[in-house]
Amino acid sequence: MKKLAVSLVALFLMVALAACGQKPAESPSPAASAAPAASATPAAGKEVTLKVGATSVPHAEILNAIKDKMKAQGVNLEVIEFNDYVQPNVQVFEKQLDANFFQHQPYLDQFNKDQNENLVKVTGVHIEPFGAYSQKVKSAAELKEGATVAIPNDPSNAGRALALLEKNGLIKLKDGVGIKGTVADIVENSKKLQIKELDPAMLPRTIGEFDLALINTNYALQANLMPTKDALFIEDKNSPYVNILVSRPDNKDSEAMQKLAKELNSPDVKKFIEDKYKGAIVPAF
Repeated sequence: MKKLAVSLVALFLMVALAACGQKPAESPSPAASAAPAASATPAAGKEVTLKVGATSVPHAEILNAIKDKMKAQGVNLEVIEFNDYVQPNVQVFEKQLDANFFQHQPYLDQFNKDQNENLVKVTGVHIEPFGAYSQKVKSAAELKEGATVAIPNDPSNAGRALALLEKNGLIKLKDGVGIKGTVADIVENSKKLQIKELDPAMLPRTIGEFDLALINTNYALQANLMPTKDALFIEDKNSPYVNILVSRPDNKDSEAMQKLAKELNSPDVKKFIEDKYKGAIVPAF
């Protein structure tokens, strides 16, 4: 029994000494486990989807051009195309979309006021110089008395069109109305122009029915009209109408939205706009 006891003690000491010689596995500290991965590539299952409404040209084209770069940053950019200026805002407000990209600040301000909504600008991206087009005359001077002129029917773009007509000497508006002018604010119309207000998307399709049509650049491009080449006259580079990325106050500052805003203001997007649109669209950053 005595020998057995000695043997058991010796065995115990050998096991204890062996255990002391091994370094225990280190568990990660809370700070280390919470630290983000260094790579911009998202971890599995961590990708975020952003649904963004846009008119097809140039907005959807610009968004589609950055899809891969957004994907690499963990953002699945889903672009939904629209042919009108109302639903993209309505659907952002109703949370069917996360954001939209098609409008300028004066239009957004008017929309929010009219619809009692609170959509907000995230960032500015580009300017689309507004132009006047015709299939019947080669210059504004050729417009005859009683000529028909089509302009957009939404308040902000109607005011923009009237301001451009005034700048080119075709009408005169009440003092101080600026880009908020309406047809009722015309105080001089020496050629007795007949001004018709139409849905903006209809203007390129009906251009032949009027002597002159003032068309938003995104719709002009869809109709293969190049503003710098085909417009009789056009806004200059000082236009205040920067096209903006728009979202809601609750998601404006989200990580995914800010990644999108940063990418839309990147050197690559600037080059894409300059190379593809040849001055018809101008980067605003």
